[in-house]
Amino acid sequence: MKIIKSILVMTLLLNISMSFNLHAHKNDKNEAKIETKNPVIETEAGKAITQFHQALKAGDKVTARALLADDVLIFEGGGVEKSADEYAQHHMLSDMKYLAEINTEVLDYQIKVFGDIAYAMSSSKSTGKYRGKDINSEGMETMVLQKIDGKWKIVHIHWSN
Repeated sequence: MKIIKSILVMTLLLNISMSFNLHAHKNDKNEAKIETKNPVIETEAGKAITQFHQALKAGDKVTARALLADDVLIFEGGGVEKSADEYAQHHMLSDMKYLAEINTEVLDYQIKVFGDIAYAMSSSKSTGKYRGKDINSEGMETMVLQKIDGKWKIVHIHWSN
């Protein structure tokens, strides 16, 4: 119930926005990089999100799983996964395969930290070819994080495109 209350609080706080432009690109090691000149993005919560994206892109299941709270709620494609283990056993691997083949450009990124709770919103454009199909789509991501035992953990993700 605590996570749902946190999500509701963060949803209300989404009306407070700070906008920052970022650019994501791949380097020779196929690692997602995010460049920013704004120090707010370099918060510990923002770094956890960046590490999560990099782990998914690199196929690093251990790191991606470690950044998720055990009881994370993930909304994706009209479905819901109710734990980090459920996501790790199902959609995580397909997300990793997809992201390994696709280029993603972050169009807008916003993050706000309130003590031990943070939320982030971003929009991005994905291009490339996956399973023989041309990809050219825009997507949205919302994440809520909570500091648990001194570490930022992702407690909610909502992906849509």
